[in-house]
Amino acid sequence: MLRPSSRHRFVTAAAVTTSLALLASGCAASGSSTATDDTLTVFAGAQTPVVANFNPLSPSPLAGTNGLVYQPLFHFNRMSSEEPHPLIGTDYEFSADGRELTVDIRDDAKWNDGEPITVDDVIFTFTYEFTRPETLTDAVAIDENTVKLVFSDPQFVNVVAILGMALILPQHIWEGNDDPTGGTNEDPVGSGPYVVDELSGGAYTFTANEEYWDEPALKDIRFLAIDGNQAAEDLIAAGEIDYTSIFSANYQSLVDGGMGYMVLPSDPTVLYTCSNAELGCVGPQTDPAVREAIYLAIDRETITDKAFVGLTTPMSPTLALLGRDDKWIGEGQPHEAPQTADPAAAGAVLEAAGYTKNGDGIYEKDGVPLELTMNSVDGWTDYNNAGKLIEEQARAAGIKITAGTFSWQEFSDGRQTGQFELMLGFMQTTPLADPWKIYNDFLTTTFTAPVGEELAPGHLNFSRYSNPIVDEAVKAAAATDDEAVKAAAYDRIQTEIVRDLPYIPVNINAAQTFFNDTDYTGWPTEDDLYAYQQTGSALDMAYILQNLKPAEK
Repeated sequence: MLRPSSRHRFVTAAAVTTSLALLASGCAASGSSTATDDTLTVFAGAQTPVVANFNPLSPSPLAGTNGLVYQPLFHFNRMSSEEPHPLIGTDYEFSADGRELTVDIRDDAKWNDGEPITVDDVIFTFTYEFTRPETLTDAVAIDENTVKLVFSDPQFVNVVAILGMALILPQHIWEGNDDPTGGTNEDPVGSGPYVVDELSGGAYTFTANEEYWDEPALKDIRFLAIDGNQAAEDLIAAGEIDYTSIFSANYQSLVDGGMGYMVLPSDPTVLYTCSNAELGCVGPQTDPAVREAIYLAIDRETITDKAFVGLTTPMSPTLALLGRDDKWIGEGQPHEAPQTADPAAAGAVLEAAGYTKNGDGIYEKDGVPLELTMNSVDGWTDYNNAGKLIEEQARAAGIKITAGTFSWQEFSDGRQTGQFELMLGFMQTTPLADPWKIYNDFLTTTFTAPVGEELAPGHLNFSRYSNPIVDEAVKAAAATDDEAVKAAAYDRIQTEIVRDLPYIPVNINAAQTFFNDTDYTGWPTEDDLYAYQQTGSALDMAYILQNLKPAEK
């Protein structure tokens, strides 16, 4: 927990780089060709054809945009309680009441077009109509390297969003742009260690930014676009990918072939439900009884074994991360979702809500069968297999769910606009040992919008959930640095969401990450997890890439 009225001093990024441990695992993958041209190759989920989009304010910019080109003030490490690492910012201080945040920025930082990064850029970012925090009341320059941000409410629990996730924008580029979320920003001007180099239908490349205050050792990074995990796995085996996080049931063969490998707890896997009829959601899932019945019908042990090869761990319906966040789970609240299916209990819930079984064994109400559609991203084989299992398990409980797949873009568009019934997706694990950010971003009314209206950048309440008790408790938790008061607020939130289940828990996914530790050094290790290694975590991935070095030959 960051304490009020305390100063935070940091080592330089150069010092961090020199302290990184080398993870050695023998010979390189057979046929390795990616390091011969000093270009590290990444697969981070892009699908073909690649469409240029380096707009950090759009819902789905290309991987690398956030972190490699645009950076926040600091990098926070979700894997430890250590102080954040400096990027544009060098130091920060909270006032005693948590309503004022003073930030120092480095005096040697430049945009990649050569213009200096100033306090005016930081003030612009935090006051720009499209990136302004909801509770910000003022942003002023204290001197040429210091900014004071003033908020209407204490921001102790929101420090990661402010300092570690808000991407700083160049005022001279973005000022006057009345539709910043609409363009693709094909020639981005950013503060990060890389600039966009080349783009084709199947790949795009970044090259080192010579204006960066700590020029990275890797000169070029190529991102591949691949349609599915199996194709990525084949390329790993062929030595054509140096860094990726994908699901692989055959991971041991890739490790035996010479790749470094790490498994870390990943983001919660959930069923998004468009839950709120008042905001325009349509379908049986708008009934809390249906959501509870699906929750009880899922056999999570089977899904873990058959879809995720035993690598996932149980998830809490409180949305707190088990193990890390146990102290925040209220007394009497369920710690984990049931691991085996209970179709009888699911049926009892539906019958109590007025559903009866028809001749086909499917529950119905007012003559309308309980039928839903559920999709996952095509090529996400673990999710696709889990979807089919959920379809079978729900059918055994008298619920007809049709599991299908669609493209990443359809997935992104659907959750942004709320035009879906069920989607098998994920929530982003909070970077601090505290569930506040999940509660705030995924559950509060401020962070959602009516169906058909696209969510604002950074707003993640895909379920369209709106509950005044949750809204008030989230505010109460943010307004205190007293753990007992915060825990009481979390208990109120948990009571509501365990009953309402706007996101139906499945499990905590495991991030399998493969990396070329023969040709490149400086990867996070079990002894030095200086960043979360999954490529799906954009800012962590970028921080790792800027700290890697080609191995000495």
